[in-house]
Amino acid sequence: MNTNINELYSDGMAAFVGQDYNVCIDHLTEVLRCDNTHKLALVSRGAAFMRTGNHKTAIVDFDRVIAIDPNYARAYHLRGLAREIEGDDKGALNDFDRAIALKPDYGAAYHSRATLHTKMGQMDDAAEDIRMVTHLTQQNIETFANENNVWRSNHMHLESILETELNR
Repeated sequence: MNTNINELYSDGMAAFVGQDYNVCIDHLTEVLRCDNTHKLALVSRGAAFMRTGNHKTAIVDFDRVIAIDPNYARAYHLRGLAREIEGDDKGALNDFDRAIALKPDYGAAYHSRATLHTKMGQMDDAAEDIRMVTHLTQQNIETFANENNVWRSNHMHLESILETELNR
């Protein structure tokens, strides 16, 4: 049964990537029939519902994820996006705040909150969030560069060992 769930989930995510959101929803609904607490299936199906314009149903899925795992920042962020689309700016702001409180390096949540602050005329708050997005982006670039340099150094070291061995 677990293999079937994994296959259904994979098929659902492949459909999502292929922008076939209704097929994605069908597959993820099957996953949830087998395991109604499958967080990734719930959050992914909620995202698919959002893509089909069914924001209220998406919110229900995000609510279910949060009931299962109240510390799942992504569920708060996505629910905030859906709430904003539905016109619940206060609820959206609360969700973005919660996502950031749970995961302080969650750049997408800062970006969403900055956009909402701008829409609400809270320009100082929006500017602060954009500064944080910029900071996190710079951090990610530096981390990537450092990891790439470590990989490159290890790769070059391996090449020199192989070259030495081949020249024997």
